[in-house]
Amino acid sequence: MVLFFGIHDVCAEDFITKMEYAKMLYSNPRGIGCNKCHGEKGEGSIISEYTHKGKKVVISAPNITAVSKENFFKALTVQHKIMPTYFLTTQEMDSLHYYVSSEVKK
Repeated sequence: MVLFFGIHDVCAEDFITKMEYAKMLYSNPRGIGCNKCHGEKGEGSIISEYTHKGKKVVISAPNITAVSKENFFKALTVQHKIMPTYFLTTQEMDSLHYYVSSEVKK
C-alpha cells in the first residue's frame, strides 16, 4: 500500500496548467464556447449584422477582458437575451475570469 500511495503522489500532479484548463473551458463550457461570440481572448466580436425595416442591426458580444470578477460572475448567473445560461460552478467561473483577464495570454 505504501508503494501505491507513493506512485499516486507522483501521478497526482496536475497534467494541465491552470491556463490550459481555463482555455479549454472557455472554448467549450457547455456546448457553445465563449470564444464563438466573445472572440478567442475575450476581446469581443460582432455576432451578426442584418437590416430590419431599412435599419442596420448589429448584434455583438462585448469585450470581457477588463470586467471585474464580481460583474463577470454576475453576468454568468443571470439570463440574457442572446447568451446561453451555462450553470457553471464557482470554480469554473473563476477559471473563465482568469483566462479572459490574464496577462499571460496577451
